[in-house]
Amino acid sequence: MSMEPLKPEEHPGWRRPRGAPSLREVFSSIHVSPKAVWWRKILAFAGPGLMVAVGYMDPGNWATDLAGGAKFGYTLLSVVLISNLMAILLQHLSLKLGIVTGRDLAQACRDHYSKPVVYFLWILCELAIAACDLAEVIGSAIALNLLFGIPILFGVLLTAADVMIVLLLQNKGFRILEAIVGGLIFMIGGCFAYELAASQPDIGPMLNGLFPRSEIIFNPEMLYIAIGILGATVMPHNLYLHSSIVQTRAFERNDKGKKMAIKYATIDSTGALFFAFFINAAILIVSAAAFHGTEHQNVADINDAYKLLSPVLGIPLASTVFAIALLASGQNSTLTGTLAGQIVMEGFLDIRLRPWIRRLLTRMIAIIPAVLVTLFYGEKGVGDLLIFSQVILSLQLSFAVIPLVMFTSDKIKMGSFVNSQALIILAWIVSGIILILNLYLLFQTIISWL
Repeated sequence: MSMEPLKPEEHPGWRRPRGAPSLREVFSSIHVSPKAVWWRKILAFAGPGLMVAVGYMDPGNWATDLAGGAKFGYTLLSVVLISNLMAILLQHLSLKLGIVTGRDLAQACRDHYSKPVVYFLWILCELAIAACDLAEVIGSAIALNLLFGIPILFGVLLTAADVMIVLLLQNKGFRILEAIVGGLIFMIGGCFAYELAASQPDIGPMLNGLFPRSEIIFNPEMLYIAIGILGATVMPHNLYLHSSIVQTRAFERNDKGKKMAIKYATIDSTGALFFAFFINAAILIVSAAAFHGTEHQNVADINDAYKLLSPVLGIPLASTVFAIALLASGQNSTLTGTLAGQIVMEGFLDIRLRPWIRRLLTRMIAIIPAVLVTLFYGEKGVGDLLIFSQVILSLQLSFAVIPLVMFTSDKIKMGSFVNSQALIILAWIVSGIILILNLYLLFQTIISWL
């Protein structure tokens, strides 16, 4: 199957969407033959799911997974699984919106809401992307410090250099970008496969941890960490990102083509998110196997986990592999965060900035607070800032989820692809759970700071 870029207007099923397409420079650039066998279609659609999965394993997730495993063993594995199932549902709705309407979530909001509401949603989303970028900056800086002894402050400043790297990759084509992201994800997976083998977890209790227990709800301390895992899993910018990048595929823009695209894009997304589940579960399992039931079961900090893994497990490479995975995670999140920033600004405001200006603005918003906190509060302050970035993401999440569920449940927008009644009920239940739990997490975080 040829993977040569196909101009949108050259595709037989292409129809010009209202307004400019999302990510116009790569829109409909990857050809998908409607006559191809099923496995070729899977390969053609493979990629966007991996890029979305990056947000489910970024450095912001590591602290909650480490704390959950060290303190409560394998019990909270069920929460990681439930979070992942919620993510699969929401990302399915996101890709369906993009494929059916030809609009990404930001564009759909601009089409539907008044200008004041659009500006409000845009500002919230920009804050969320900056918060996510902050987690990437801090995660990468910590990894550089652990691996090479580079001071946190200099590590934060070094992350500004990735602006040029991202721009270079974007100019090489979207498939190259997907391949880089996929390679880094599988590097992280390989690192944690090694960590799992090294930590030798108890298989029985680990499997039992996949089933929810009532004590998660009735133990306040356990509930707090569980909500943190749920709150840090679904990233709002991923919903904007996914609704856009699925449109890079040049499928026929008719009902048959859209049905095919939804099917294979969902396979891609679901498979990638289960790989993300493996990563998050592995972090919790390694933490449980190494620290739970020992004098180190209060470990919740990335630095402490790095320093203790090798001595506790008795394997010199364990800590190094952990830091390599962290660095790969931070850099991967940078790539997808760049795209999300472009999609959000162009979608909400219908304006375009030069990519290097857009990326530099976002990175400066993340670097400035990280530099100031590092200067005045040191490594402890950086850890607290990482947690604060997740609180900001929690605040934004419902403002992305609720419009997504509304739009995909709208018969006028979606036509025959509108959500079924059962899917509508399930989607609103998930939205309600996310809203309530994130509000609770925000309340508890603020109380802890007072």
